[in-house]
Amino acid sequence: MTEIDPTTTAEQRSEPRRESLLANLALNIVIPTLILTKLSGDAWLGTKWAIVVALAFPLGYGLRDLVRSRRVNFFSALGIVSIMLTGGISLLELDAEYIAIKEAAIPGLLGIATVVSLYTRWPLVRTLLYNDRILDTAKIARALSGKGNENAFERTLLQASWMIAGSFFLSSGLNYLLAKLLLKSQPGTEAFNEELGKMTAMSFPVIALPATIILMLVLFFLFRRIGKLTGLKLEEVIVQQ
Repeated sequence: MTEIDPTTTAEQRSEPRRESLLANLALNIVIPTLILTKLSGDAWLGTKWAIVVALAFPLGYGLRDLVRSRRVNFFSALGIVSIMLTGGISLLELDAEYIAIKEAAIPGLLGIATVVSLYTRWPLVRTLLYNDRILDTAKIARALSGKGNENAFERTLLQASWMIAGSFFLSSGLNYLLAKLLLKSQPGTEAFNEELGKMTAMSFPVIALPATIILMLVLFFLFRRIGKLTGLKLEEVIVQQ
């Protein structure tokens, strides 16, 4: 019988599994889009079942993330709530304006939460970017203290927070605009499902991609400021995966 190293096994269990970008895109965008645009007719799933089946994929993906991480992730939980709201509004055949408002409200609330968090002990920028999973924060803190640049770095985090909030507010506006432009038909119809599918497909290039680019620019800004204020190189402070 092959012996299992308990230390290695524990380390492997403690390491978070890397998420597949292709699986993420497929389950959250590609498959729901195909179901809503191709299978909403009466000859296939019908309008209501198409919505249920299409939204089951991103909903299942989000629930799986919660189960695997064994903790409630705020962003995952918000994503699940968003999916359920979309499904509920569509199945109840409420006016499409409610979906547009919901699409704008989710990132808008995140932007507001980012700003509000600046006045608490737990600013969101530390959760998103400046954390121990990405950076050796203890080493950075020692270097900042040694150079007397703690206050300057706090200003840097403040600037980064406003940039992140700005990206959420941009997403909010783009979400609302995209929903208003695409959702023209009456909910409960095949045409509405197709429009909802198109909105899902366009959400990545129109909304998620610009927001991701902004977030990467904020990360670059943060790395550059850390290097300037600490005198450390990027490879000295970034956590090796």
